[in-house]
Amino acid sequence: MLMLALSGMRTRWITFVGSFVALALGVGLIAATGLALAATFGAPERGPERFAAAPVVVRAADHLRVDTPTGTRTKPLDHPGPVGPRTADRLAALGRTVEDRTFPADVTAPRTGPDAKELRTSPGVAAARTGADAKQPRTSPAVTAPRAGADAKKSRPGQDSEARVGHPWQVAAAAPYRLTSGRAPAAPGEIVVTTRPGGGTPLRTGDRVLVRTPAGNAPRTVVGTVAGRGFEDAVFFTDDEAARISPDIDALVVHADATAVRRALGPDSGMDVLTGHDRRRADPDPDRDARALVSVNALLGTAAGVTLFVSAAVVASTFSFTVAQRRREFGLLRTAGATPGQIRRTVCAEAVLVGVLASAAGVWLGAGGAPLLVGRMTEAGLAPPWFALGDASWPLHTAFWTGVFVATAGALVSCHRAGRTAPTEALREAAVDSRVMPASRWAAAVLVLLAGLGLPAVALAVDPGDLLGRKSYITRPMLLVVGFALLAPVLVRPVGRLLTWLPARLPGATGVLVRENTTAGVRRTAAVAAPVLITVALAATLTGTVATLEEARATEARTATTADFVVTSGQEGRPLAPAFVERARAVEGAVVSVSRSTAVTVLEEDTALVTSQARAVDPAGLAAVTELPVTAGRLSDLDDDAIIVNEEWLTTRVGDRVTVWLGDGREASLRIAAVLATGTGDNGVYVTRRNAGGAGVDRIDVKVAEGADRRAVAAALQSAGAATGTRVTTRAEWLAANGPGANDPTRTGLRMILGIALLCTATALANTLVMATSDRVRDLAVLRLAGATAPQVLRLVAAEAVVAVGVGAVLGGVVAAVNLLVVWGALVLLGVMSAVVVPWGTLGLVVAAAALLAAISAVLPASLALRTRPVELAGARE
Repeated sequence: MLMLALSGMRTRWITFVGSFVALALGVGLIAATGLALAATFGAPERGPERFAAAPVVVRAADHLRVDTPTGTRTKPLDHPGPVGPRTADRLAALGRTVEDRTFPADVTAPRTGPDAKELRTSPGVAAARTGADAKQPRTSPAVTAPRAGADAKKSRPGQDSEARVGHPWQVAAAAPYRLTSGRAPAAPGEIVVTTRPGGGTPLRTGDRVLVRTPAGNAPRTVVGTVAGRGFEDAVFFTDDEAARISPDIDALVVHADATAVRRALGPDSGMDVLTGHDRRRADPDPDRDARALVSVNALLGTAAGVTLFVSAAVVASTFSFTVAQRRREFGLLRTAGATPGQIRRTVCAEAVLVGVLASAAGVWLGAGGAPLLVGRMTEAGLAPPWFALGDASWPLHTAFWTGVFVATAGALVSCHRAGRTAPTEALREAAVDSRVMPASRWAAAVLVLLAGLGLPAVALAVDPGDLLGRKSYITRPMLLVVGFALLAPVLVRPVGRLLTWLPARLPGATGVLVRENTTAGVRRTAAVAAPVLITVALAATLTGTVATLEEARATEARTATTADFVVTSGQEGRPLAPAFVERARAVEGAVVSVSRSTAVTVLEEDTALVTSQARAVDPAGLAAVTELPVTAGRLSDLDDDAIIVNEEWLTTRVGDRVTVWLGDGREASLRIAAVLATGTGDNGVYVTRRNAGGAGVDRIDVKVAEGADRRAVAAALQSAGAATGTRVTTRAEWLAANGPGANDPTRTGLRMILGIALLCTATALANTLVMATSDRVRDLAVLRLAGATAPQVLRLVAAEAVVAVGVGAVLGGVVAAVNLLVVWGALVLLGVMSAVVVPWGTLGLVVAAAALLAAISAVLPASLALRTRPVELAGARE
């Protein structure tokens, strides 16, 4: 069998070269994505940063711990509490202590040039706050501390300030930070800043800058600089000034024995005593590396899954067409006495040989392409700058054996019917494709289609929201794609006749020949249509679903937000300037709703802690600036003893009480005042300010009161914003700024996935058409002998290829239409009335590229074949 397989491969090398290329490319893509995926399973191990030189760090517990019948469950707290003064006094008796405070401190860079002016603030802005908002709640260092370098962002769009964090100078030694120029701050108006290697606005000793803190805006002098350490951009104040700006103690550095510190605190103090590597938990955003890898892992996992699916389908289709081309050869072998088992073993031996060689080549390609993939992802912002390949080798082994398995399985399925065919039937079938759908294929197609249609139907009835998840809308189309691909030999004839109906009625014989050749060569047309079907279905479903969900979210935002102006901090976790909040509340003719971002956690079924994002609002203001999709209860019933939930919660009956843990870890029993529709998932939870868990104001919605002057309100808000460095946006501007952009990571990731699918499609198209056209040299010669010119023959070949692509595009479009209708139905059931967005531009580009490639791949081998005299080609034998 091995010698016969080698002889067959040598004789039909064009066929096996195409299969080799298709499989090698698929294995290479799987290996590359697998290697990159393996690198996401572990974040880089980093030691302590902010407190690397501190012996002991004491801070409030940053995790909620709840005892359940199945064990203790933990969840990160949204707003950990401060270290109390009594605790600080008790620990001060053990040894020297240093109080750490972390608060926003945005720095406006000094102006230069002939128009430079002295920085100054508006009257009253720099003054200390008074009244209810005199003490700004502490913001978690894990949220407020931005990273340096490429990740550093400006605090507010449109401003020339840098988002930094403030600390007392005494805690700088805990990192340690060391002066590179100047001296330590000694007066309230003096600061020391970190420098940014390789980026950012350079600040030098002697610069006069404007610093915006929770206590207001004030001009300050840079009296010293320290080298940045990469994890934050800091501004250091005198200890007294830092205590005035942020009275709460965020952490305490204790120069004492850790055992003595724990003994002094006691077991139920609610404080964490951090030493050694645990000190990293007090760093700014200690989980940032692991969190950054979550999206990378999801993207690469999706890419690997899509790659495996597309590669397997393309390779199986290629091997199926390869076996179909050799029916005459099999018939001759059967006539010569070969048994069905011998034919199967021969084909399997060929598949294994091709699979082993192609998989080895694919592994080599994948190992070389993985660094390029990782580099492209970091450049596009899909992965953090430090993301790099590890030393894992299992993805290469997985890719290799996957390729061998796919090749063998594809050949087994394809050659089963050839082995069962009688010799005379095989010789007769070599002329015209007939009986292309055995009973087993019919059964498989029906079962897969029932699953592809039944599962979404069940989800629509039970949990429509599940259909909007990424995993669902990426994997769901695959069942329908497989089902339609299995039915392709049956669907090719009616779809092909539909597409060629008009050309067949035009003058000339080309249209008629295209129609008859397309419907007669069912296997050839189906082999060309299959990869197009897969790519069009995936492209339309993925991009269409994402666009439809984005439109649904935009529709929800437009409907829910009725305010005329929306003001946000511009960066997650950073509060708005208290001075702006006070001035906005004082604007005449404005209805102001102040809200805070927080979180609530609930224990579901006594087994799992589930955290929901929430907003702390004023009930009266909420009703004035929003129109939330209430399904039960009333928004006006929200008070300090109540909560508004959505339909995803297990308890959704108005009046029932639920036990929740607030953002600072406090446990509360709250009454359900109203229930919101689930929507696309953005309808969260609402509580009052008392249950905000230490959150600061980060959003203000302003509605012009009835009869008030809109221009006057806008001017007053803009004046308050200019005085406090806060950007005021209209409702339309806010909706546009918070919508998906061209550089949205989701869109970029989808483009990468679709690029992989297109690459597989291009290879399969070129491979199949080269094999098919090379196998039709006698047909082309007959056309030449019948009087057709070479250009006419080439146009015919190109037209047939384009029609085959059109068949695949139509079938792929049907699959995409079904999936998009499922998404639309889920949105309707969730209470979101939004239109389906069809990505016509993407579909047009995909189909046009496939048609162009198909035409070229068919014309090139045909033009080479036409160089031989028609008489010689007509007399050629296989």
